[in-house]
This record gives sequence, C-alpha cells and structure tokens, in this order.
Amino acid sequence: MRIDQVDVFNLYMEYPDRCGFRYAGGLVTSRCTSLIRVTADTGLTGWGAAYSYPALVRIIVENHLGPHLIGRDPRNVEGLWEKMYGLTRWYGRKGVAISALGGLDIAFWDLRGKASGKPVYELLGAQRDTVPAYASGLFWQDDVTMLEEEARRHMDKGFRRVKSRLGRNRQYDVAALDAIRRGMGPEGDILVDGSHRYTVESAESMGKILAERRVFWFEEPFVPEDIDSYVTLRKRLAVPLAAGENDFGVQGFRETLRAGALDIAQPDACRAGGITECRRIADMAADYNVDVAPHTWSDAVALMANAHLVASLPHGLTVEVDQTGNPFIDELLAERLQIKDGLLHLPKEPGLGIEINMDVLNRLRLREDHMMPDGNYSDLIFGPQYCEEPDPYQ
Repeated sequence: MRIDQVDVFNLYMEYPDRCGFRYAGGLVTSRCTSLIRVTADTGLTGWGAAYSYPALVRIIVENHLGPHLIGRDPRNVEGLWEKMYGLTRWYGRKGVAISALGGLDIAFWDLRGKASGKPVYELLGAQRDTVPAYASGLFWQDDVTMLEEEARRHMDKGFRRVKSRLGRNRQYDVAALDAIRRGMGPEGDILVDGSHRYTVESAESMGKILAERRVFWFEEPFVPEDIDSYVTLRKRLAVPLAAGENDFGVQGFRETLRAGALDIAQPDACRAGGITECRRIADMAADYNVDVAPHTWSDAVALMANAHLVASLPHGLTVEVDQTGNPFIDELLAERLQIKDGLLHLPKEPGLGIEINMDVLNRLRLREDHMMPDGNYSDLIFGPQYCEEPDPYQ
C-alpha cells in the first residue's frame, strides 16, 4: 500500500443570523475546520482532521508535507510522524504545523485500521468499544432558565455529563450552576470551563463553590502560559483541575506535567499532533498519575479519533461532544453518533469506522480561492469588529 494523493477540505458554516452563542470570547458567528483525506493506491481512503487556521493547514499539508508522503506506506504511522515532525521542526513544534501533521497522522491510523480489518481502538489495545461522553454547550445566557432547559435537553439525548462556560461574574456563575443542576436533576456531572477569566484568588474562591456543588472538574481558569497559577491553585482546589486544549505535542505537556499543574490533561488529536502523539502524551500523563480527557471542538472526525484513543486508555475519562448546532458534528458522518446512557458507542468497522457524507462536505466546503469571511469562529477571529473585550471578572 502506497500513498497516492493527499487533499485538504476546509469547511465553513454560519449560525442562523450569525448569532450562535456568547461567552468570554464574544458572540460566535461562524465555525470552521479542516478535513484531510489520504488516498492509497489500493483505493482505500483515510480521513483525518486538523483544527487551526484553515489556509495554513492547506499550505502545510498539500504544498509542504504532501509531496514528501506520496509513494510511502501509510501503515508506517510512527515513522511518517517522525518524518513530518522533522520536516516542520524549523517552523513548527507547536501551533498549526503540529496540528496539520496530526491531521495526517489520524488519516494514516484510519488507513492502517482499514488495511488490517480492525478498528483503531483495537490496534491501540483497547478492551472496550464505548467511552463516556459529555455534552459541551451551556454558554452565557442573560436568562439562566435557558441553561436549565438546555441541560434537560442534553440529559434527554442520552448524556449524563455536561460542560458549561462560566467566568462572566461571580453572581452569574453561581446562578448558572444552580440552573444547570435543576435541569439535570440530582444525577449526572457538571464540568466547568473558566475560559481564562480568573485570578488565583477568584479561582480559589470559586473553587469552593464548585466543590460544594460537586463539580466534576474546573477547566482552564487561566491562560495556558500561566503555569505557575495552575500549580498554585491546584494545591488549594478541592475539585480536579483540567487544561491542555491549547498545548501542543509532548514538549508542551511535559512542561505542565513536570510542574504538577494538572489533575486532568486535555490533548486533542486534531491539535496536539494526532493519535500517535496523543498516545505519548497519555503515557506521560500516566507517569504523573494524571487522567486524560481529550478536548474536541471541531468536527466528528476529530471526535472519533479522540474517542478511539480514550477507549485504549485505562486513565481515559471522557470525550467532548459539541452541542451548539455544529453541522461538522451533527451532519458530517453518514451515520450519526450513537450516545446512550452517557456512553458514546464506537463503530465496529475497521479504521475510525466512519463514512463521510460527501453531500454535506461539499455543501460546507470553502472554495480554495476564498478567504475566511470575517467573523468570530470561537477560537479564531477574523475582522477587528468581531473582537470583543469582556468586562473584568468580579
């Protein structure tokens, strides 16, 4: 088996009336992601995903790495990872370069599984074909009863864990938590994303409230570079401290793990270097007695890659499922995600076990000669008019 072709599909969508949801980063108008397809000379295709600046993903994958990959065996996943990392080391090691090569890595794992007739989770040594999953949503609402209703919908859809975005102000945070609990009922877990909004003092104070309400984890109260604050807060916090969606590769996680900054590491296969590198990160986390719960915010290909990884980890906690009306999650796969009693059921077909709905992909595809339209993409902002500065946390 040899690699015959490498293609990037940049996807774009707008929420109705360009009003998706609001959080500390402003009003989100749009979403984007990048899918990568690797075609072998046998006719088999492997799919991967990279979540970064779409135009740069295309340049790195198609113009830089692609020519080096043609003619190579995609089943040599680890060898190809080292090759790509060496090729991008001068301008990479973090950011878009490692996200792009990680997207290719996911596609290689998909092809390796298809060639062997086994699901990726079996190739990774998993003994289970289900993983806990949580609904990711519950963004800022002026009327917190809307959070109560949303939490109830997530429970009705089969979730038993939900993640909310707090960090608006202390009064709102408490009211939002209580509304979510009313919607969920006494069972189920609430996860909290702090969106980098807290100081050590305000995070410690909020942490006491989270502990009283039995919150499952407190995620990213600080910017990722502020490792010292994570180390300080972790010693004072009675709930697990989580972070990692903004870290890249083993070298990024090594720094936070050595510092003792986290209870839960959140690498994302479509950002941190693919399945291969996330396995290494997970092994390193185990050495520090740190659990793993991958971040996923982009698309269903990335979600399934992370789910196969979690299924293979004794210390893999859960996967994230975007519930904001994102068609890259809800519509992209020919068969929709199967979630029941809080568990995501992995397909038994080989590779990632997924089939892309090409009609949906073509509908959402951004033409190669088109730049990203201005808007707030949740993680990327194009156009200064969409860059809002929230009031300081009080």
